[in-house]
Parts: sequence; structure tokens; C-alpha cells
Amino acid sequence: GARLLQSNRARRRGDRYSGGGDGQSHRGDRPGGGRLVTPARHPGAAAVVPFLDDPASADPRVLLIRQFRHATDGYLWEIPAGRREHNEPPLDTAHRELREETGYTATTMTRLTQIWTTPGFTDEVIHIYQATGLTVGRQQLDHDEVLEVIELPLLEAIKMIETGAIRDAKSIVGLQTIYLR
Repeated sequence: GARLLQSNRARRRGDRYSGGGDGQSHRGDRPGGGRLVTPARHPGAAAVVPFLDDPASADPRVLLIRQFRHATDGYLWEIPAGRREHNEPPLDTAHRELREETGYTATTMTRLTQIWTTPGFTDEVIHIYQATGLTVGRQQLDHDEVLEVIELPLLEAIKMIETGAIRDAKSIVGLQTIYLR
């Protein structure tokens, strides 16, 4: 069966991403009959597209992170993001993750959208924001996080999506949502 991975942060707190659902197929009532999958429970997450320049300018700079991900056995280009802590509001999560992963704080966070990550087996929702009015500070990485912060023009990030260099779904949704506006 499917096994749910725990982050080191989750293990330290003693909780699981699943929160009770096991993501396994069980007999049960389902529209159209068949087997019912008990969804893996997830508290949700927030992600941020941080702008160093005015988003309305011709080709504003954004911050991306290049982070090692064990599940992919390599580095991924991503927008800053992370799991909600307990009953933390998504907006607070967005501010916290931006500060922890990049060291920046934002004066303004604007909601862009929210997405279901993989609704076939989990109820995880990621709330995606745009951050402006950035002020540089100090990163607050967990001991097991390996990442670097990169500044680049939005159009270059869009080209990285087109070439397959950016393959992370939340990052693609966030960057393209802004690009299409």
C-alpha cells in the first residue's frame, strides 16, 4: 500500500500528514458504486510568488528557491511554500514561509488562487499569494532544509516552465496565474 512520508518537522512534533486518512482503498458508499478511498488528511499549505519589483512593470523580478527534495532525489525550482501549523490561517503561513525560506518579509500579500494538490488521495489545499513590498532579512531554515534563493525576471521563470526546468505544480500555477493577468 501507499506509505505517507513525514517531514522531519512533523516527526519532531509527533504528528502525521495523514491525520487519520490512510489514502487506501476501502469498501464503502461512493457515487456510482465501487471502492471508496479514505483521503489522507492534510492541514493545507500556503505558497508565495514574491516580487522584488512592482508586478505591473514590464518584466519584474521574482524570488524562486532551488530546493533539494528527497522525493524527487534532486533539486526543484519552486516558489516559497510550506505546511500550515495547526490552525494557522493560510495568510500567516504565507508570511512565515516567505520569511523562513528567503529571509524576506512582505508589506502586502494578495491572494491569487487556491489549488487541490492531488484530490485522488488527499484533501490538501495550497493557498497561493503574491507578495510585494519586500524587505530583506535573515533566513530561518530548518536544519534539514537545503535551498538557495534566486532572483530572476518573471519572463525568465515563465520560460523555465516552458522548457521543463520548473516542474513543481504549485510554482507553475502561481507564476502562470500572475503571467496571465
